[in-house]
Amino acid sequence: MKKPLVGALFAVLLFGAGIAPATAATSHGAAPAGHAAVKAEKEIRAKAVNFAGTVALSNCSGSVVRTPSSQPGDPALVLSNGHCLETGFPAPGAVVFNRSSTRSFTLLNASGSGVGTVRASKIAYGTMTDTDISVYQLTSTYAQIESRYGIKALELSTTHPVAGTAITVASGYWKRLYSCNVDGFVYRLKEGNWTWKDSVRYTSACQTIGGTSGSPVIDDATGKVVAVNNTGNEDGQRCTDNNPCEVDESGQVTVRQGINYAQETYGIAACIGTGNVFDLNRAGCTLPKP
Repeated sequence: MKKPLVGALFAVLLFGAGIAPATAATSHGAAPAGHAAVKAEKEIRAKAVNFAGTVALSNCSGSVVRTPSSQPGDPALVLSNGHCLETGFPAPGAVVFNRSSTRSFTLLNASGSGVGTVRASKIAYGTMTDTDISVYQLTSTYAQIESRYGIKALELSTTHPVAGTAITVASGYWKRLYSCNVDGFVYRLKEGNWTWKDSVRYTSACQTIGGTSGSPVIDDATGKVVAVNNTGNEDGQRCTDNNPCEVDESGQVTVRQGINYAQETYGIAACIGTGNVFDLNRAGCTLPKP
């Protein structure tokens, strides 16, 4: 996993928690010819995605999210990783469900400035089985957040991401954007004791670091969240902590040092009903149950 701050401690000493290095914007696919073309592409992508709606946790990144059916008066939700939970890493097979929490999050505006603090009322859902997600329910509604801070929630896509899509990983912790493409999908991504299904593999331009865990992965064209950033192979090791390996349908293992990954989020909305309440028995909900 891009464990909370592991791999970023040196940067913390240099910059201080919550203060980022310069924003990274990289080209994707075939490089345009000439410096001017590269600069123009970077500027276009920088305008397409910003930090509005992202949050900084004490040790990770996240975002305020909504489903297509969420209402302004519903309690808002914050999406991050299961391995970012304040309760520690959930064991394989474990699900955290409707557990009280008072965790706070720094809400960011488009430029990455903190505009206020929002607070959880509970961990609505969290797991590291099949996927690596946590969803907090806040004490504030979407309408209250928009009225108070002028910030709208990011919408969760309800369709499977597509290979080749231009994406941006927006880290609220580091106030840093990573731009690349969806390189493909991994049948099983195994890291230590955990196994994740149908994971997103980035192209090499997204060199995410510790503290970016939980960052929303945003489709540049739609502005919707298609995945949540969670891990990368740091040292070239095989299937160990911080060194996930890819396992295909036949059991063949592939190690890609320096490549980073995310977990798809399109299935989350199917598990959320009226009032933004998680209902794991809803039709179409495939998230692991407690």
